Amino acid sequence: MEERGDDTTFEKQSALFALAVADVVLINMWCHDIGREQAANRPLLKTVFQVMMRLFSPRKTTLLFVIRDKTKTPLEYLEPILREDIQKIWDAVRKPHAHKDTQLSEFFNVEVTALPSYEEKEEQFKDQVAQLRQLFFHSISPGGLAGDRRGVVPASGFSYSVQQIWEVIKENKDLDLPAHKVMVATVRCEEIANEKFSSLMINEDWLALEHEVKEDAVRNFGRRLSSILDNFLSEYDAESVFFEENVRSSKRQQFMSKALQLVHPAFVSQLGHLRVKSLQTFKSQLEQLLRRGEAFAASVRTCSESCITEFDKGCSDAAIRHANWDASKFRDKLIRDIEAHVSSVRNDKLSELKAIYEKQITTALAEPVQSLFDVGGSETWASIRKLLKRETDVAISCFCPALSGFELDQDAFDRMMQSLKDYARSVVEKIAREEAGKVLMQMKDRFNTVFSHDSDSIPRLWTGKEDIKSITLEARSESLKFLSIVAAIRLDEKSDRIESILFSRLLEGKISISSRNSDIADSCDPLASSSWEEVSPENTLLTPVQCLSLWRQFMAETEYIVSQAISAQEAYRQSNNWLPPAWAIVAMIILGFNEFMLLLRNPLYLFMLFVVYLFGKALWIQMDIPGEFRNGILSGLISISSRFLSTVMDLLRRLAAEGQGNPAPGTSRASQHVSSQSFRSQVNSPNPVSSSVPSSYVSSNISTENDVEYTSR
Repeated sequence: MEERGDDTTFEKQSALFALAVADVVLINMWCHDIGREQAANRPLLKTVFQVMMRLFSPRKTTLLFVIRDKTKTPLEYLEPILREDIQKIWDAVRKPHAHKDTQLSEFFNVEVTALPSYEEKEEQFKDQVAQLRQLFFHSISPGGLAGDRRGVVPASGFSYSVQQIWEVIKENKDLDLPAHKVMVATVRCEEIANEKFSSLMINEDWLALEHEVKEDAVRNFGRRLSSILDNFLSEYDAESVFFEENVRSSKRQQFMSKALQLVHPAFVSQLGHLRVKSLQTFKSQLEQLLRRGEAFAASVRTCSESCITEFDKGCSDAAIRHANWDASKFRDKLIRDIEAHVSSVRNDKLSELKAIYEKQITTALAEPVQSLFDVGGSETWASIRKLLKRETDVAISCFCPALSGFELDQDAFDRMMQSLKDYARSVVEKIAREEAGKVLMQMKDRFNTVFSHDSDSIPRLWTGKEDIKSITLEARSESLKFLSIVAAIRLDEKSDRIESILFSRLLEGKISISSRNSDIADSCDPLASSSWEEVSPENTLLTPVQCLSLWRQFMAETEYIVSQAISAQEAYRQSNNWLPPAWAIVAMIILGFNEFMLLLRNPLYLFMLFVVYLFGKALWIQMDIPGEFRNGILSGLISISSRFLSTVMDLLRRLAAEGQGNPAPGTSRASQHVSSQSFRSQVNSPNPVSSSVPSSYVSSNISTENDVEYTSR
């Protein structure tokens, strides 16, 4: 049977009487009442549970809950919620001591079914009602709705049983079903609230405001939204004014809660737009101030204060009267975004500023340090340290004022200063490592410079007077000194013994390529180690083993230059030694005394001998006999033999022509002069290999040529 409760005690008693004698109780329930604490059926069920436990022994009564106007939610989801609510009501009921531990299943068999809306799905509603009707037709069958029917009274005693039940119900003072007006107010106010919420969802003003706030921030957002909500609340109050006050207020609060949940995403969008706009404004303002040359920290403070104030005004404009929504999360997010942007811009500006001064340091150090390494004196590293300190101090003195506008904390400031100092040091270290990478080439260049030039930087001519051994030792000393300079980085003013070790072991000990088979693994040998004692590994450019290997390679590649100098000196000596030995000269004087006296007694012989000498000298010069033998004896002899006859005829022809006062055919004095000058330039030019042609030899050639020319005239 069905009962919704009434004001009169008799109807309450009648309802309870029906529950007591019935096997199946049909309870209508609106779908939206499921899970609600203020559902219309809850007070009735509570009262029924209390009275049933107090008045009757346990018997299975079927409670059939018919869910009306079922929504799209499947029944298998709704039924557990409903059963859970019924169990909560059962647990909350005060039970007598006799039924303190009695379970709900001992009194009731709960069944749930659902019907769609009659107005929306009329045909489906009628079909399911017909199916429900069939359940009642077969309710007493096994497994039917009537339950176990343990308390069924025989027909003969039914009248007396019913009479006693009625008497018990009449004498019960605790029977109190919900008042009719409360039930009506609950149902009706719920309907009004649902209608207003549905109207709010399709309201044109609200939809327009929602669309606008999705695109951009809306001006007077809070005032417009508050006006819309006030209109719907006023309509609700007007339609529910005559219902019970507590119920009306409760439903109004529920409606307001649902409405605020609906509009809250729009409020969030509004604050999101305000945050983004404030951040963009901050970025543009900060960029403008920095372009004008304003201090960084002061510009950040000015822009951030302005933008946060503007954001706070926007939040006040977006607030509504019906909710105290907190905008602090958006404000904190804006502050974090500003701080992140400030950090990014600060890092970029500091990087740019640092790059400027690093470039300045590179320019100030690179070429001077390179020049100091090229000079390679004993004070090279002292000069480099002095230069590094001076240029670093200059850069820091300019860098400090530039950093003051950023208002960095002391730790960050110290890190920036140290970073600039480290960079300056790294520039020097980089150049030193480059020099160490090409040390062998630099050593050979230095050796060639010292060996091939004198103290006045004039190229040496190996005339036989030079002490090649001492010159070689001096050149090797300079090369070894350069090796010791680039063997380690000495920017910390720590003393070391690298130079003394290298000189004692490589120069004084005369380590050369001939000692390759020597035992360098001796533990007492300082050059058999992979590190220097006084130098840390990070400051080591060339280890002792590497220095030894480089020196051996250097010696192998420079020995040829020394041997060439010795050969040139020997060739010079031989070229200037035209006279025979002294004993030969004495023998020639003694043995050739008669011939000498014959020449003195006959001047014609002396004149003829002089003519033969002049002719031979002219032939020597004309055929360039030393030049022919420069490429080898065999090739010189072949060339001289092929040109001898033609050269002799040409000289005789020229002498005959000049004797007659006419130039030789095909020649002129100008051409002869040019030929003479060309020959002299060949004679005067140094040998490209040894540069060891004696100057006396050149002078004798020039004087002889002049004599020939004078004689030919």
